[in-house]
Amino acid sequence: MVKNNDYFWLFMIITLAVLAVRIIVNENYPLRLGLDLQGGLQVLLEADVPPEEPITAEQMQTVRRIIDDRVNGFGVAESNVQVEGDRRLVVELPGIDDERQALELIQGTALLEFVDTGNFSLPPEECVRTSLNEGKPSPCELEGGRTITDTLTFPAPQYNTVITGDGIANAVVEIPNPGRYIVAFDLNPAAAQLFEAHTRANVGRFLTIVLDKRVISSPEIQAVISNQGSISGNFTLEEAQTLALQLRYGSLPIPLKIVANRQVGATLGTISAASSIRAGTIGLVVVLLFMAIYYRLPGFLADIALLFYVLLNFAIFKYMPVTLTLPAIAGFLLSTGMAVDANILVFERIKEELRRGFTLPEAIVAGFDRAWSSIRDSNVATLIICLILFGFGRNFGASMVQGFAITLAIGVFISMFTAVIVTRTLVRFIMGSGAPWLEKHRRGLIGL
Repeated sequence: MVKNNDYFWLFMIITLAVLAVRIIVNENYPLRLGLDLQGGLQVLLEADVPPEEPITAEQMQTVRRIIDDRVNGFGVAESNVQVEGDRRLVVELPGIDDERQALELIQGTALLEFVDTGNFSLPPEECVRTSLNEGKPSPCELEGGRTITDTLTFPAPQYNTVITGDGIANAVVEIPNPGRYIVAFDLNPAAAQLFEAHTRANVGRFLTIVLDKRVISSPEIQAVISNQGSISGNFTLEEAQTLALQLRYGSLPIPLKIVANRQVGATLGTISAASSIRAGTIGLVVVLLFMAIYYRLPGFLADIALLFYVLLNFAIFKYMPVTLTLPAIAGFLLSTGMAVDANILVFERIKEELRRGFTLPEAIVAGFDRAWSSIRDSNVATLIICLILFGFGRNFGASMVQGFAITLAIGVFISMFTAVIVTRTLVRFIMGSGAPWLEKHRRGLIGL
């Protein structure tokens, strides 16, 4: 009854269980809670344009999507970014530690420019004027920052902008040496063509990288650069990550100002959260007892598979990480019910085959084979619903709907694995190996 591949799957199950336990007990993988369980930061933003200037709904939705991408890239999963009225956005950020950095990331436009400074290499933090200034002073000049006029002639020269950050397709942080961080970027085809033409014609001259009119670095062009490059500077890791996020998710089409921000407490509170966990634990225990009492030995093996399912879920939640909110917990509990349902389908099928006169090994094989189509179809239908819910949450800013869809989908995938692989492997090893003895005691141990 036991097949060669069953030994492989038993080894994989034990290995996964050990890895899951290591992740769960590892303090480097904390369990992330959402705004409704731990509180966080709530920010009210408003379009910083004159009241008479029209703003379309499409522009506001674009702003919402960019900010949602930014804050989730910042490490704030389950953020809630919603349009309020015609000109305002509400942003909810659970568990924010660095309030100042989060606000800068939300509001910042991050205008990156690659400017041609000819034979001049400009020092970091220098304030410059570019061709995008249209002859006007730079914002940093108006702020009283150190300007190019302090070191060169007046009026301040205006440098030509080769490309802007709009030409960047992707940006990531790289660590070439310990303690040194650079931002590597890829250019889209149109920007890459302009960049290659400029660097080819200006080898030996300086191409200065400017963020919001302040110099980041001013390297010499040493070779022709086409579709890839990097930005180096005296960055901390946080500064490099923020710059990469701003470049990756682009400039905001509408400037925003912060109208108000406040720290909010958990809407459930510690006592309510503990009560929810207690209720979920009681429900799980009741299900485990039902399976063991009603299905006897197969139910006990299904309980082991179900505990493995819970263990693997929590390990994935901590490793990804998944932010747990009430809707996300609801998705997990719903998928737990589906995991139990799959085992019930298998065991009822095995009982049916035994009543038809099959031997126990034959009934086990037929039970799993014939129940598989029902398990597959029901889970595929649920995954389609998860995809629809995720798309709805993504497009309409309902991040808690996304959380529900994600935890439910993870649970469905794991429940299919536990029902088809884990339970089957345990049943073959325990029930298949002892089939002659179990046939004599089928009433007490199998429920027949």
